[in-house]
Amino acid sequence: MRNTIVDLITRTLVEIIPDLSAENIDPDETFVDLGANSVDRGELIALTLERLDLDIPRTDLAGAQTINELADLLTARNS
Repeated sequence: MRNTIVDLITRTLVEIIPDLSAENIDPDETFVDLGANSVDRGELIALTLERLDLDIPRTDLAGAQTINELADLLTARNS
């Protein structure tokens, strides 16, 4: 399940920031280093929650700085 969430987050991030290439994204690189600003991160979280059909307060996920951190939080809350 976690790998599926990582893939979903990565694909969604590429949709939001088209200059990124999914093949070149390191899931441990920070969103800031990947070029995501706060608006991009908010959109990423909202779309990911929608696509996973999860109802988690966005503030619970705001501390995630990388794809892996966000995937860990979502996996824990989805269990």
